[in-house]
Amino acid sequence: METADILKKVRQIEIKTKGLSSNIFAGQYHSAFKGRGMAFSEVREYQFGDDIRDIDWNVTARFNKPYIKVFEEERELTVMLLVDVSGSLEFGTTTQFKKDMVTEIAATLAFSAIQNNDKIGVIFFSDRIEKFIPPKKGRKHILYIIRELIDFKAESRRTNIKIGIEYLTNVMKRRCTAFILSDFIDQESFKNALTIANRKHDVVAIQVYDRRVAELPSIGLMKIVDAETGYEQWIDTSSKALRRAHHDWWVKKQTELNETFTKSNVDSVSVRTDQDYVKALLNLFAKRN
Repeated sequence: METADILKKVRQIEIKTKGLSSNIFAGQYHSAFKGRGMAFSEVREYQFGDDIRDIDWNVTARFNKPYIKVFEEERELTVMLLVDVSGSLEFGTTTQFKKDMVTEIAATLAFSAIQNNDKIGVIFFSDRIEKFIPPKKGRKHILYIIRELIDFKAESRRTNIKIGIEYLTNVMKRRCTAFILSDFIDQESFKNALTIANRKHDVVAIQVYDRRVAELPSIGLMKIVDAETGYEQWIDTSSKALRRAHHDWWVKKQTELNETFTKSNVDSVSVRTDQDYVKALLNLFAKRN
């Protein structure tokens, strides 16, 4: 994409997503995510009813009686976007590619964050860490992020969500709110990595998918290509058995994915590329209030 085209696209996305985050998401984002980061404030003597998990054992040992750590809500958050840039995101059969919707959702969350005076950063991942943009504030930083979302070229086309999640856990020392934006098409389990990350951070999963992945159309012979491996094959979509088998595969995958999110205690939402992501995000925010 030429530089002029990129700048034009950045401007279009800024106008659309900034408007959304100002008019629609401002209050909902604030109440759904504000104050979930806790910062250490002081220690005081243990009182009956205090959570024993907050005991400061070093101070307790020094004074020979129990002391607990007191935390206060941080006034601002750090928000991290974990963005899947693998080959499977370059797919779409209706109004837009999955990648385009991920870009718009990421930009909307980014503008919502800076209106809240939060810092925002990005981790681009495939089956490796492709790029890390450390969290900062400001419009200039957001526009840099949007430009990268539009024009970033990943080195690998494959997916390993676990690697992206583990990197988040290691690189972010203080608690943050992290949004994982992906189609979550991955052969490997990432449940353990997600559970560990969500104990340290506040992790939210946003799945973007195409309706043709969920349901094959009956259009006769069709060549399908695996966007991550390049493997090609012809399938006969007029076969009811094949369409049913494909649908059953999708339902099974979604059930497993939802179980992963539930067991990891991670809030999630699924958005189809031909549907309104605004409604999906509002539902996600409402679920957290």
